[in-house]
Amino acid sequence: MSKDSYIPPQVWAWDKDNGGKFANINRPIAGATHDRELPRGKHPLQLYSLATPNGVKVTILLEELLALGIAEAEYDAWLISINEGEQFGSGFVELNPNSKIPALLDTSVIPPLRLFESGSILLYLAEKFGAFIPKDVRGRTECLNWLFWQVGSAPLLGGGFGHFYAYAPEKFEYPINRYTMETKRQLDVLNRQLAGHRYVAGDEYSIADMAIWPWYGGVATNQVYEAAEFLEAHTYTHVLRWAEEIGQRPAVQRGRKVNRSWGEQDEQVPERHSASDLD
Repeated sequence: MSKDSYIPPQVWAWDKDNGGKFANINRPIAGATHDRELPRGKHPLQLYSLATPNGVKVTILLEELLALGIAEAEYDAWLISINEGEQFGSGFVELNPNSKIPALLDTSVIPPLRLFESGSILLYLAEKFGAFIPKDVRGRTECLNWLFWQVGSAPLLGGGFGHFYAYAPEKFEYPINRYTMETKRQLDVLNRQLAGHRYVAGDEYSIADMAIWPWYGGVATNQVYEAAEFLEAHTYTHVLRWAEEIGQRPAVQRGRKVNRSWGEQDEQVPERHSASDLD
């Protein structure tokens, strides 16, 4: 054991300043920090989100549904600035007690139905509108296999690799090595699957692709963490082929812009209340 090794105390104590880039919003307790009602628009679906990889999943699906001509999928997208702690407002916490984006309110049912966790939202919308989820039991099960693979795996990519590689206030070899190994293993899992299939769950484009693409496609194409060279992303040729194909879809390109408040100006649509907002 080196002289700098960390020895956990008998009882952990929260150091408010120890958290790197997100120290001002990370805390060990839940609940609201301030009163703030959520705005409501005119459409049946009210989305409260930010264009992170988790948030983009839902806007991609909504834009894909609208591209199919499903008018009932019209939505208002309201920006939640997580760096400013808006996810801890009382209205948002009522919608999602876990204070994470995205969160959705479906006002087409009475009483309105709250949805949180991106995987849950994708599954609900796909079933509600009968699209982007296979109807046969084998296809549906394979789609859900990969949807929940993403739900279980991405936290190790994001909160693990992403935090220690990109955001931690200090760089330490062990956590970076540990999570890099796991991230590369996951990319290899996905690469092997895509070697024999056009899309993740087979020949049909589905919510599994929409869930996985923002994280793993983003990492492979250097859009997330700027770590493609470090991870040797060029070696995952099937992931890259799939990521580029998904990225060319017009609805995906529109969905990426919604609730985005950074980057190139023509890529930012902080709030979306009609299709014309994306023109």
